[in-house]
Amino acid sequence: MPVDQSQPTLRQNQLLKELRGCCDEMSGQQLYRALQDSPYAMGLATVYRNLRQLQQRGLVRCRHLPTGEALYAPVERDLHHLTCVDCGKTLPIDHCPLHNLKIPQEQSHNFQLIFHTLEFFGHCESCQKGQTLT
Repeated sequence: MPVDQSQPTLRQNQLLKELRGCCDEMSGQQLYRALQDSPYAMGLATVYRNLRQLQQRGLVRCRHLPTGEALYAPVERDLHHLTCVDCGKTLPIDHCPLHNLKIPQEQSHNFQLIFHTLEFFGHCESCQKGQTLT
């Protein structure tokens, strides 16, 4: 399915505005709460449905934490992370080695790339220290 080139709806534009106005990624719950006192308030299911549609349009990316929580950000904010599998701490990675990666045509399977994410999982410094103490 090609990326939908039509204009985002009013609700989708409001979600994009919230995401672009926040320096961090946001969960669906956070977006829901942020809009509750505005004229653009919507139900939680509507928030998630519109986030999914924005993902399909290539405007929003989603990342899942080890806890299962989904975090959203606009795709133009190119964030990559180190994530601790013990405490869930997440740190941004300043450099992405994938930006200049060219996928050979025979391996791309005619896949239309919209965005990518890069996330490494391991043990943060605090959790490593805790493991050596036990």
